Amino acid sequence: MIQVQGLSKSFGKVKAVQNVSFSATDGQITGLLGPNGAGKSTILRMLYTLLKPESGSAQVDGFDVSQSPIEVQRRIGVLADARGLYSRLTSRENIRYYGRLHGLTGESLENKINSLMQLLDMQSIADRKTEGFSTGEKLKVAIARTLVHDPQNVLLDEPTNGLDVMSTRAMRQFILRLRGEGKCVLFTSHIMQEVAALCDQIVIISHGEVSANGSPDDLRRQTGHENLEDAFVAVIGSEEGLE
Repeated sequence: MIQVQGLSKSFGKVKAVQNVSFSATDGQITGLLGPNGAGKSTILRMLYTLLKPESGSAQVDGFDVSQSPIEVQRRIGVLADARGLYSRLTSRENIRYYGRLHGLTGESLENKINSLMQLLDMQSIADRKTEGFSTGEKLKVAIARTLVHDPQNVLLDEPTNGLDVMSTRAMRQFILRLRGEGKCVLFTSHIMQEVAALCDQIVIISHGEVSANGSPDDLRRQTGHENLEDAFVAVIGSEEGLE
């Protein structure tokens, strides 16, 4: 479970995040939405423990991101917007490296790698160097890397960005599988069809603040719009595009 209370972060005179509060619970998919520059990535980076909050707090399974960053890192799996792989390593070696960073070794690690490769249908690329991989192949490796330590909380930044139709469909099914396993899933997306199909809860961020928070049906009722995209535009008060 992820709990954010009064979270704020500035960069010089720019107030990137201002007094943001929300919860993302286990067994649910929470969507973090907002226009360009709204503060979504800054919020995620504070949850990743890459940035330290200026004020307020964020907890992952009860551990504070500032006071207990190592404990937080053990409990999160992160698919960031920059999914750089080590191009000279094979898929298996990339995943193994991250497993070892999380303290996994020996047979238990190898069994976990094999299980993820089977789940993600990676057998054909398991022992190929990742240099030259397609976007979909890179994403599979990045997902396996994210989940190798079996985190309870999974943070996904634009997980279907750049994927073809079939890979996008597979990714959406995989996100639903995570929810079915009782994981806490927090993700960003700019595709409203995706948001409507996946999200149990939506947190809309605008100008660094929470503009709305609720289920897709809640947002439709609050704005009087049946179409979720129209509801989003009504909340942020502009025709700005999503990231």
